[in-house]
Amino acid sequence: MRRAVVILPTYNEAANIQPLIERIFQVAQTINARWELHVAVVDSDSPDKTGQIVKDLISQYPKLHLITTKKEGLGKAYTTGFKTVMETLQPYVLFEMDADLSHDPQKIPAFLQEIEKGADFVIGSRYRRGGSIPKDWGIDRKIFSISANLIIRLGFMKPHITEWTNGYRAIKTWIIKKVLPQIQNYSGYVFQVALLDNAIKSLAVIREVPIHFVDRKNGVSKINSFQYIVQTFFYVFTHSPFIKYVIVGFIGFVIDFLFAYLFIHFLHIAKVLANTFSAEIAIIFNFLMNNFWSFKHKKIVGGMFAYLKKFIFFNVVTSGSIIIQAVGMAVSLALFGDRVYNLLNIISIQGWIIYKVFIIAFLIIPYSYFMYNKMIWKEK
Repeated sequence: MRRAVVILPTYNEAANIQPLIERIFQVAQTINARWELHVAVVDSDSPDKTGQIVKDLISQYPKLHLITTKKEGLGKAYTTGFKTVMETLQPYVLFEMDADLSHDPQKIPAFLQEIEKGADFVIGSRYRRGGSIPKDWGIDRKIFSISANLIIRLGFMKPHITEWTNGYRAIKTWIIKKVLPQIQNYSGYVFQVALLDNAIKSLAVIREVPIHFVDRKNGVSKINSFQYIVQTFFYVFTHSPFIKYVIVGFIGFVIDFLFAYLFIHFLHIAKVLANTFSAEIAIIFNFLMNNFWSFKHKKIVGGMFAYLKKFIFFNVVTSGSIIIQAVGMAVSLALFGDRVYNLLNIISIQGWIIYKVFIIAFLIIPYSYFMYNKMIWKEK
């Protein structure tokens, strides 16, 4: 029999905790006999006696547990809960769930079914077909919720994962053990984004279950929206391989442009050939920066021979970028001419510069990112 533990972080949830616990254990009676379901409440010294309510319920529910901790934020509460439960109960699966009745316990069997099918990390998604956010949310809150989630999805270039911030999840214990050192210092709600990000980088199999999110009816939300937005966007900016790749690409573009300008105006090399040379220099720079920064979580390993082999292979694969740029520049010059453009009658820009910007932005960057991930820095 496999053990699953639902972890409920609480702070002043006296009005919600008893009905939630009762509903969870009602569901526990209906799940597959192969599962044993426990509930662990991690209470952060709630002044409204949430912890005492849980204590009083333990005699009625032997599989109910109380963990008391200081008030240090959602992330710290989950970290404490994870560590304690793994030491005392040795669960196969750990659930995350909000304690304000916004997450329906009736969905627990659906999460476990996905685990049985091979998933390592199951997310309750409000944005997948069959899921929803409250209809009575104001338009500003709907726009914020949807757009913030979309920015995270695009920032990590994982658009197939529709939900990054919701805290209704089922996670195999091996994932928590592996990623805990990387996430245990996140105290706020950004903890959820960091947990999923690190699970993906650990090659966890991710699945989603559609859920209907319900607003709390009792108590006050603990989330600080401004702090959450700042922390989340900062995390995405500093941890997203795609954003790092874009930064490297921008620097590579500057290097490419400067060398092209040098070759054309000082060494008087033909424009097509000059841009070919400058592109190769930028590609070498991009290889080094992406290996040791953008994709460092899957950087090349195996010693000098493996590194040199990948470097040669990289140049062969990314020769397509040189061909694309050379052909694109030749076609652009043929179609639009080697001319000077006057922008708004304020500034004059040589045509080849404009052509180069468009070729890099709309052809080279998408092509290179795809090839890097599929051919060079493949998932291990």
